[in-house]
Amino acid sequence: MFEVKDIKDTHLAENPVIAQMSRYNHEQLLFCNDNETGLKAIIAVHNTVLGPALGGTRMWNYTNELEALNDVLRLSRGMTYKNSISGLNLGGGKAVIIGDSRTMKSEALMRRFGKFVNSLGGKYITAEDVGISPVDMTWVNMETDHVVGLPGKSGDPSPVTAYGVYVGMKAAAKAQFGTDSLAGKKVAVQGVGHVGEYLVKHLTQEGADVFITDIHEPTLKRISETYNAKVVGLDEIYDIDMDIYAPCALGATVNDETLDRLKCSVIAGAANNQLKEETIHGKAVMDRGIIYAPDFALNAGGVINCYAEVKNLSGEWAMAKAEEIYTTISSIINRSKEEGIPAYQIANKMAEERIVAIGKVKLPL
Repeated sequence: MFEVKDIKDTHLAENPVIAQMSRYNHEQLLFCNDNETGLKAIIAVHNTVLGPALGGTRMWNYTNELEALNDVLRLSRGMTYKNSISGLNLGGGKAVIIGDSRTMKSEALMRRFGKFVNSLGGKYITAEDVGISPVDMTWVNMETDHVVGLPGKSGDPSPVTAYGVYVGMKAAAKAQFGTDSLAGKKVAVQGVGHVGEYLVKHLTQEGADVFITDIHEPTLKRISETYNAKVVGLDEIYDIDMDIYAPCALGATVNDETLDRLKCSVIAGAANNQLKEETIHGKAVMDRGIIYAPDFALNAGGVINCYAEVKNLSGEWAMAKAEEIYTTISSIINRSKEEGIPAYQIANKMAEERIVAIGKVKLPL
């Protein structure tokens, strides 16, 4: 993370926020503050070439504002790539609200946030993410129409997200093991929130041997009992004998420390930004012979679900579209092998190629 220790280090010219935006090639950042409701938020619009920027709102108790800024910049760029590689006519954006979602959320806070979303005039469409529920989105919707994931419409995107992760995992398994059957495969699912639970359901129904961990003990107990999954410790998850590692909580869990411990042959999960440093850990994964299913291509089911709501398409359409993730992941892996380039880099290139191509279509005659 860019750190300014002394204003003289900037030569009075370089703004560290603008420098971060330039690093990821963002279009716009909106900083939101409201003392009355306690709202502190950042909305990042990364790219709108393909359409309005769509991405969820995450509420998290960040250590500091720089951590929140880094997260929203990475997540919004990921949404651009996710929407592009999925063939959706949407750009990429994301929002983060700084605070504890269990204690700080209120109708007033969410409605105030909705007014900030509305101020962007449709350039950014929001939805739920970590720490935010469909009910919270109804409060946001009281102040703006630029919101999806509402109850009674597309609603909770978790089932579609999980299904896309599941079929994409099968594609990665096919490339690594010669068959896409997950029966008998040892799969470690890190994080069993909404998406993680649906993924566990798919895996156990197919006969996979599933290990689970999560920070929320009651959820772990319930899911373990419901699906006969084995509970392991938060740190122990990296050391178990597994075929597939499925990170489904927060990002950056594929890093220098964990790569020396992971015994998997495939990494395929729902979390965003799983590689702590793309350029370092993307290559390290490939060098170890591990097949990595790039997260933004794999977990696109959620945004597919939201796109269906934006375009008034059916739930059946969303599930059928999510099934195409199998083909997308297969294409990424095959091209990665052919070109000798890490999978994340291939996925980035595929997303960028579509943005460039459609950008040319939109040029004036």
